[in-house]
Amino acid sequence: MKCISVILLIAAAVSAADFTTGQAARLVIGQTSFTAADPNSSNTVIGGASGIAYAANTLFIADDNRIGASPDNNRVLIIPNVSGAIPAPTDELQYNTACPVCVGTAAVVLGQPDFTTTTTNLNANASNLRLPTAVASDGLHLVVADTNHNRVLIWNKVPTVNNTPADVVIGQPNFTSFTVPTNGTPTASSMSGPQGVWIQNGRLYVADTQDNRVLIYNHIPTTNGAPADVVLGVPNFTTKAVLDITQQTAPTTASNMLDPVSVTSDGTRLFVSDLGYNRVLIWNSIPTSNGAPADVVVGQPDMSSSIPNNAFTGIAAQDANDTTNKETAVLCPTSNGTDPANNPTFPNYCNATLNYPRFALSDGTRLFIADGGNDRVLEFATIPTKNGASADVILGQIGGNVDQATNASDSLNTPTALAWDGTNLYVADPYNRRITVYSVAPVALPYQAVANSANPNVFATGTISVGGTINTGDIVTVTIADHDYTYTVKSSDSLTAVVIALVGEINAGTGDPNVTAAANVISNQIALQARQAGTQGDNVTYSAVVSTNAQIAVSASDVTLTGGGNAASLAPGTIVTISGPNLSATTLSADLSQTNLPTDLGGTQVYFNGIKAPLIYVSPTQINAQLPWEFTNTTSVNAYVRSVMPDGTVQVTSPVAVNVVGANPGIFAQAGTSNPAIGIVLHGSSHAAGVVSVDGTPATGDVVTIGIQDRSYNYTVVDGDTLDTVRDHLVALVNADPAVTAQAAGVFDRILLYAKQAGPDGNTIVYTASTSAGAATIMTALGTQLCCANIQGSPVTVDNPALPGETIILYATGVGLPVFTGDIQSLVVTGQQFPKNGPATQPANFMNAIAGGSTADVLGATLMPGTVGLFQVLLHLNSGLSTDQYAAVTIAQGFFVSNPVTFPIFSPAQGPPQ
Repeated sequence: MKCISVILLIAAAVSAADFTTGQAARLVIGQTSFTAADPNSSNTVIGGASGIAYAANTLFIADDNRIGASPDNNRVLIIPNVSGAIPAPTDELQYNTACPVCVGTAAVVLGQPDFTTTTTNLNANASNLRLPTAVASDGLHLVVADTNHNRVLIWNKVPTVNNTPADVVIGQPNFTSFTVPTNGTPTASSMSGPQGVWIQNGRLYVADTQDNRVLIYNHIPTTNGAPADVVLGVPNFTTKAVLDITQQTAPTTASNMLDPVSVTSDGTRLFVSDLGYNRVLIWNSIPTSNGAPADVVVGQPDMSSSIPNNAFTGIAAQDANDTTNKETAVLCPTSNGTDPANNPTFPNYCNATLNYPRFALSDGTRLFIADGGNDRVLEFATIPTKNGASADVILGQIGGNVDQATNASDSLNTPTALAWDGTNLYVADPYNRRITVYSVAPVALPYQAVANSANPNVFATGTISVGGTINTGDIVTVTIADHDYTYTVKSSDSLTAVVIALVGEINAGTGDPNVTAAANVISNQIALQARQAGTQGDNVTYSAVVSTNAQIAVSASDVTLTGGGNAASLAPGTIVTISGPNLSATTLSADLSQTNLPTDLGGTQVYFNGIKAPLIYVSPTQINAQLPWEFTNTTSVNAYVRSVMPDGTVQVTSPVAVNVVGANPGIFAQAGTSNPAIGIVLHGSSHAAGVVSVDGTPATGDVVTIGIQDRSYNYTVVDGDTLDTVRDHLVALVNADPAVTAQAAGVFDRILLYAKQAGPDGNTIVYTASTSAGAATIMTALGTQLCCANIQGSPVTVDNPALPGETIILYATGVGLPVFTGDIQSLVVTGQQFPKNGPATQPANFMNAIAGGSTADVLGATLMPGTVGLFQVLLHLNSGLSTDQYAAVTIAQGFFVSNPVTFPIFSPAQGPPQ
């Protein structure tokens, strides 16, 4: 009795928490990361596994499928001692593997002699499996749907040795037979492609899929070929329902089925996933007579409907004054809440619709449905008692009318089976070759809880690709909302030049009111980002066209910007902010003078894929931490917060997804400023400065020259030279000059020239760059004389504004990994300060910038010495900028554009900023 009381208390504690729509999986089984999708076979790596079951602290996986996911491993895996192999939600995780939340090691394999063999067993015997799709256990017996052998195998006790033969076969008279009746007439002892099995209270249930029926055995069979006792879906055992899943010509009723793929029970009710009719059928008590009709249907408004995602069923065709049964006939609400008879505009699907559902499972209180065609799992907080019920929670999607099928930690791609152990929900995700594990949590993190600390908003984005060939006079037009931006191609243009020109048009002046643009010169694409954060940016339309017979080509990635509602995309090493309720019991800041940040601050920890994150600040509503540098081989991780409360209890949040990208920069702004956000912008040099760019393709014999006043420094290119070596030779030559020094810029092949004398006297030093006639090397002076000496590191303010042509310093995070040269890799360590005397680093992902509406030259983007995850960005401003108190600056890498921050610019020809 005491044991039962304890169990009830535990169950009550668990039920106090719940799942949250859009939450990420907490764990992954069968892969080394959420996104690995390793196709190999082992005791830890699975293939397209479509079946899963839990019983007696043991997990069973049917590692095969009938939906086309690869590979077919033709085996069943057994993972014993699940409570020891899988950490509890409140456990403190140790960083002893690359992914501490990637768990599960099988101890036994069935259907194959070992864990690496994946033979397709064409012939049948007591050990062979040929496309097993489902598995069930009551803790004593093990039952497997051996689908392509048209049979179900039964082990009288759970095997502990590889390739243990089954004890009993049903659906066939013996272990070597695997045919269906030759006359096409089924019997109580035959099966055709069974895909579902279940054991409950001594009964065995089989979804005899291709016979369009469910078989019930009142006792678990002990003899081969034993007949079933009850059949559902047809009136008797010998009726063959000749149905075509593609035609659906037979009328749908409460008593028939089309390709049922799973059958389960909670001991009181029976649940059948009626795949072909896009519904789940519920019997309120276990049927005892053949052909018994179901009591409730989920996914359809009534028992006679069957179309997928049946959001609207034709009420609009009825008399507008007839309101009879409208509430039950329409599963999804109208877009504006008006009478559906007058406004038949409905979502494509919602929380109440189903599309090829593949599994239904109840814990006795809730109902979970693997809605395979919609790539999601639905949770009903109470088991439906009326037709067309709407789910309360959705896993695998961020909402009821979204399908984001990916391999992210919060996504699913055709889930096929479910299992429940009282704490964790296991989901078979065969196209991603994994089992994801979801757990309830008392604190729900918002979907977009994790963001770049300097760029906390998520913006909708889009791209326009520029391709084809250059042809003088071709006209390219980009349209954003109702604004057209046109460029006429010149003979001297390259595709990259066209991209840069169009970006300049879009950003000119105050810029387009809806988007900011950046040039991705690596892939010749225009990256567009909504100015307004969130889902409203998804409404911005854009397109691109070319003039008639043009040889240049353009294409937009979509018709509207997308992704405003997505989880934030973050680069490894980013300083992130986590926002939400009840995150920590205390407010504390880390001691930033220490070389290493702590991973526990006041009892609070943050985990990314189970790796403890370095912490900067914790409070009840906000945490600042670093996303570990380690995430270079994945595109998605999960994140959650674990906190020890003052009474010693442990509280965890629901996990949320973090999309991992190479780079997505954010620029830090001054605290308390917004609309506009005023950047932390500093003057770049106490010495007048200039820039020379070295480009092209060095060819032997090219003569390159930098002129300083009346002095020339020449270098002749030799065989084997690169842009880097040409640049470095010129730097060495110029450093002999009496008036200037030279150094290599942190990015690209640029040379920074500085007056040796600090202060304004160096502003008059003239410099030039040139090459010999016909040279393939290109030399460009980005100015005519050194410029704009100020006090290096002093703030750019209205009283001390930046000048056109000056170099300025910004601070950013999210720039991504640097190029690993020399010993830099050993210096880039999660949570550890970059050395105060560390070398300048160069970002691995190309960076460009827009400042004051014009391109700004990126001269450096280096990890900032003495800090964790921060970058110092050095920009060279365009010399033609106009006076502007709130000039906007953004930096961009690939498809991602930073948040804009502002700073004052003063053009001497126009006067100071007002």
